[in-house]
Amino acid sequence: MAGPVAPPRVSARRRRPGVIALSLALIAAGGAGVAVLLLQVGNRTDVVTVVRDVQVGQVLTEDDLGKASVALDPAVKAVRADNLKSVVGKRAAVELKPGSLLSPSQVTKDNLVKAGEQLVPIGLEPKQIPATALVPGQKVELVHVPAQGTTDTGKTSDAAPQTIDGRVVKASGAAPGTGIVVVDVATSATDGPTAAAWEAAGTLRLVLAAPDGN
Repeated sequence: MAGPVAPPRVSARRRRPGVIALSLALIAAGGAGVAVLLLQVGNRTDVVTVVRDVQVGQVLTEDDLGKASVALDPAVKAVRADNLKSVVGKRAAVELKPGSLLSPSQVTKDNLVKAGEQLVPIGLEPKQIPATALVPGQKVELVHVPAQGTTDTGKTSDAAPQTIDGRVVKASGAAPGTGIVVVDVATSATDGPTAAAWEAAGTLRLVLAAPDGN
């Protein structure tokens, strides 16, 4: 009778030191990647925000502004939170909306209507509105055109029309139903009454001036 059969011996698998070192290196690399990701997520900047509507030309107060911590793209220019005091007391160069970041180009220390100027509101019908958006500071020309059914007596047909130089201060949104846009244009004080008379008579047209103002 055969004796009991001994169970097979199971030898422990030898772990190669090289494999262990590689595993530790991968774990370490993964941990470093997570650390870098956490640092990127945490790289936030405290900036100034707009908390309520501010009209063009309105003086900014601390009540108009707030602060937020955001992950800011380097290409985005925003006023840093520690510079908030520097923008209080300046004027809005454009219309500011709640929830937006405040950029340095959106404020100015100058009055939008300067000494020796007058502000003339001009209503533009949809067909008279340039395709190029009207923005504060844009130079324009106010052109006098004869009223329909009339002619300018004593003037040749090729006479140059009367023009007045102006600068856009603000452009409203299109009015519901009519689509009319009201543009506030700053002109010299001597030209303001003339431009207002042209507007009242419906003989005024607005055209964009060349970028260099000529």
